[in-house]
Amino acid sequence: MFMKHSQIAPDLMSDVLKAAEAAARAIPPAFPLEATVAVNPFLGQAGEDLASTSARLERVAGIRATQSGADYAAAIAEGRIGEKDLADALAASDATGKPETVSALVAAAHAAGAGVGTEPFPTVADLAADVTGTDWPSIIEKTIGSWAAGQFDRGQALWSPKPGAGAFSAWRDWATHDLTPEIAGLDGFCAHVAAAPDTAERAILRAAETLGLGSHSAETVFHRLYMDLGGWSQHARWLLWEAELAGGTDRSMADLLAIRLIWEEALLAHVPDIATSWADTVTAHEAELAVTPQNVALAILQDAAERAYQRRLFTGFDGTSDTAARPMLQAAFCIDVRSEVFRRALESVDPGIETIGFAGFFGLPLAHKAHASDVVEAHLPVLLTPSLQSSSHADAATERKSRIKARALRAWGRFRQAAVSSFAFVEAAGPFYAGKLVRDALGKTGAQIRSEPLPRIVSDLSAEQKADTAAAVLAGMSLTKGHGRIVLLLGHGGHVTNNPHESAYHCGACGGHTGEVSARALATLLNDPETRTGLRERGIVLPEDTIFVAGLHDTTTDEVTVYADDLPGNRTGDFAQIGAWLKQAGSIARAERAGRLPGAAAYTVSARATNWAEVRPEWGLAGCAAFIAAPRGATAGKDLGGRAFLHSYDWRADTGFGTLELILTAPVVVASWISLQYYGSSVAPEVFGGGNKLIHNVVGGIGVIEGNSGRLRPGLPWQAVHDGEKLAHEPLRLSVMIEAPREAIVEVLERHPDVRALFDNGWLHLFAMTDGRVEARYRPGLAWETETVADGAN
Repeated sequence: MFMKHSQIAPDLMSDVLKAAEAAARAIPPAFPLEATVAVNPFLGQAGEDLASTSARLERVAGIRATQSGADYAAAIAEGRIGEKDLADALAASDATGKPETVSALVAAAHAAGAGVGTEPFPTVADLAADVTGTDWPSIIEKTIGSWAAGQFDRGQALWSPKPGAGAFSAWRDWATHDLTPEIAGLDGFCAHVAAAPDTAERAILRAAETLGLGSHSAETVFHRLYMDLGGWSQHARWLLWEAELAGGTDRSMADLLAIRLIWEEALLAHVPDIATSWADTVTAHEAELAVTPQNVALAILQDAAERAYQRRLFTGFDGTSDTAARPMLQAAFCIDVRSEVFRRALESVDPGIETIGFAGFFGLPLAHKAHASDVVEAHLPVLLTPSLQSSSHADAATERKSRIKARALRAWGRFRQAAVSSFAFVEAAGPFYAGKLVRDALGKTGAQIRSEPLPRIVSDLSAEQKADTAAAVLAGMSLTKGHGRIVLLLGHGGHVTNNPHESAYHCGACGGHTGEVSARALATLLNDPETRTGLRERGIVLPEDTIFVAGLHDTTTDEVTVYADDLPGNRTGDFAQIGAWLKQAGSIARAERAGRLPGAAAYTVSARATNWAEVRPEWGLAGCAAFIAAPRGATAGKDLGGRAFLHSYDWRADTGFGTLELILTAPVVVASWISLQYYGSSVAPEVFGGGNKLIHNVVGGIGVIEGNSGRLRPGLPWQAVHDGEKLAHEPLRLSVMIEAPREAIVEVLERHPDVRALFDNGWLHLFAMTDGRVEARYRPGLAWETETVADGAN
C-alpha cells in the first residue's frame, strides 16, 4: 500500500511508513450501499483482548469497547446477570488489576457509571480550536467530506472533481482552489497545499518530522487521525480490501492520511501557542498502552453478561431428538438468525417437514450478471473470491428491450437530479406522480422483491465438474443421504422502502444481494441429469422422485416465493401442499415477530415493507447471540428466539473434517462480523453506528451522512438496534457451539491462527457439544474445561 523512496533516510522511512501501514490495518472496511455487508468494527484489534481494545479506543476515539458500568449494574440489579455469572467470569480472568471479589466487581460497575469512554488524545486541530475559538475539526470534516463525496462517488454524482486521478493528487488540485480554510482564518493554506510533497508517502514523512513523531508515537497518532476521518477512512480500507482480494493494492488509505496530516502541519504553524500542548500529546502517544482496572472490570462484566445468556441457552439443550422417517419436504434455509423463527414455524405445521441450515450462497461462488446489466455482482461471502460465472440474461430480444428501458430510467433519473431541471421537474412532472405518491403513502404498491429470469451458470462446466461442485455442496450441507421428495432451497432477502441500507437486509453470505440467484442456480444444477449421474459415481444417490426447488424467503413479510416454473416435470399437487404449509408458517412467524416490532400487530407486519416512513421495517439480525453447528435434532423444537445462526452439520459424515474446517473459517467468521457489527453499533454508536435514519442523506452511493455533515457514517443506524426507549439488540459476543470432537476442532484452530485469535482473545466463545448437549468450554491456548450447565442465576 505504501511506496518506498530510496532517497529518504531508511530508518525514518521504515519507522514512519510501517506505523502508517499498521494504523491503516487497524481500521475496518465499510462496504458501499449497493452491497452492504456486516463488518466487525474491531477487526483491526482481533489480536488484543477486550480490555486492551477499550484502552486503545479511548486513546484514539474516546470510546470503550464495552457497555457502560450503569448498564451492567442495572442487569445485575434486575437479575439478568447472576452471582454465579459474575463469579465464573471473575475466576476465568487472569488480567492484572482485576477486582478481588464479586462484591468489588459489582462496585466497579457502579463506580464506572453511565460514561462510555473518555476524551481521546487531541489532534492538532482540537488544540487549535481550543485556542482560537474556531471549530477546526468541523471545518476539516466538512471540507474533506465535500471533496471525498465526489472523489469516491460510485455513480450518484453528475460531476467528479478529477476523475481517474489518485486521491492525493485530486485533493491537492481541489484544495489549492478551495478558499474555505482561508475564509475561516487559515491564511496561506492553498499555498501550503501547493508546496506539499508530490506523493502521499513523502507528505506523510515530512509531516511526521514537522509534528515530532517518532517510532513509538506515530502509529497511534495516525490511528487517531484515521478515526477522525470516520467512514471515509473505512471506505478507503474497503477499496484496499477489494484490491487485495484481486491480487492488487490501493493507495487511498495512504492518501487520506497524507491529506489529514497536511491539515495538522498547517494548523501547528498557524497557532504556535499550541506547540507545547502538542508535544505533550506526542509524549502521551509514545507511552505504552495503559489498561486500567476499570477497563479490566468492564471486560469481566461483559463476560458475565455473556455467561448469563449462555446459562439460559444451554439449559434447553438436553440431547438430540429423534428424526422422523423420510420427509416429504426438506427446506434448506440460510443460517441467518431470522430463518430460525420461520424454520421452527414451518416444522410445527406438519411432521413431514424437515429444515436444514447452510450459508445462503449455497456453496456456489458466483460472479453474477443480472438481467439487463453487465455489472458483475459477487454473490458470495466477502471473505471469498468468485470462481463461477452466472447470468440472468434473457433472450436477445427481451434483453434488448430491458436494456433500453433501464437506460431510459437512468437517464430520467439523471435529468431529475440535474441542477438546471430540479425545480422545473417538480412543477412539470409532479402531477403525474400523484397517483404513485398516494399508492405508496397508503402502502398499496405491494411488497415483492424483484425477480429475474432463470439464472444460469455460464462457466463451461464439464459433467465431472458439475458433479464435483454438487457433491461438495451436498457434503457441506450434510445432505448426502436421507433426501426428501422435494428439497426446497430457500434464499432470502428483505423488502424495504425508502431505505438506503436496503442491501443490509439481504443475504450477507450473498455479498449483500438476495439469495434468489444462488438458490435457483443450485436447483438447476442438482436437477441436471449429468450431475445426478456423476453424484452416483461419487457415492451420493439421489432418489428418482427427489427434485430440487428454489425459493426466496422475504424476511420482512415472511412470505415465500417458490420458483416452480424453473422445474422439469409436473408436481402440481406437491406444490399446492407446500404452498399451504409455507403460508401457514408465515402467519405463525409474523405473529411471533410482531411482539418485538414497535407498534406492530401480526396483520400489519407485511405492510411495514411498503411504508416509506417506516424506520424499523424489521429487526434484521438484531439479537443475534449464538452460532450452532449440529444436526437439526439438537435444536429441533427449541425456541431460540430468533437469536441463533443454525448450521446443519453431522461430524460423523465429515471424513477428514473438511466441512468442519470450512464452517470455522467461513460461516463462523462471517457470523462473528455480523454479531460484532451489531455489538459495536450498540456500545459505541457515535463511532461505529450509522446515526439517525431520520436525517440521513445518501452520499456518492457509498453511504450516508447526517444532515449536511461531511462525516460518512458506517455501521448500523440507531433505529436498527434501538426501539426508541431501550436497546433492542443485547450487545453480546457470539457463543459458538459445535457438535464435533474437541481434538478435531483444535486441529482446525492450529491451522488457522487468525481464527484461533478470535477465540483466544475473547471475541468469540467456543463450546463443544456431544449428542445435543454442551460438554466443554474452550479456553485460550487450545485448552478445554468441562462446562457445567446450571439453571440457577444466583
